Amino acid sequence: MATVDTAPQEGFIGRLNGRHHRAALTAYLVIVLGHWAEHLVQAYQIWVLGLPRPQSRGVLGQWFPWLISSEWLHYGYALVMLVGLFLLRPGFTGRARTWWTVALALQFWHHIEHLLLFLQAQSGAYLFGRAEPTSIIQLLVGRVELHLFYNSVVFIPMVIAMYRHLRPSDSELRAASCSCLAAQKRTLGGAPSAPVPA
Repeated sequence: MATVDTAPQEGFIGRLNGRHHRAALTAYLVIVLGHWAEHLVQAYQIWVLGLPRPQSRGVLGQWFPWLISSEWLHYGYALVMLVGLFLLRPGFTGRARTWWTVALALQFWHHIEHLLLFLQAQSGAYLFGRAEPTSIIQLLVGRVELHLFYNSVVFIPMVIAMYRHLRPSDSELRAASCSCLAAQKRTLGGAPSAPVPA
């Protein structure tokens, strides 16, 4: 008589949040930090160097000026951020998962704002009687300041989540199934271990 395998099948999400979680988080963090650095350089160019906003294009925008005005690029990055936060969420437990979920919720709104900009740029129909694509909160705050703010409020809970993820309580450690905490899980029953470096 044949038996039916009832063990859960490890698919892409399972592998991503299991044995590949640490590598996936690292790759994701490199992408996030690269984008964050672009916003910080642009802010430095505007408020420290005093460059006019059209010439304050971050690092890549200096060599590829069309990048700074490409809604395809901005929307694409907002979508990558949203998808990354969603896909990597199952690997978090406890307090780390709460903070990661906060970042996901904030990025969802940030994505909506970029979607509005993207749709306006593609259609040529601008909202609110403006002469250029404009998001909702952009009615109150300039675009550079707004997206610097958005990237900050998404990045901060992400960092807290990763910190909490690498320094879990015993119950959070027991619930974790990812590669980030393998060394800690091996020593859970014995003496307390030092947190795994990020």
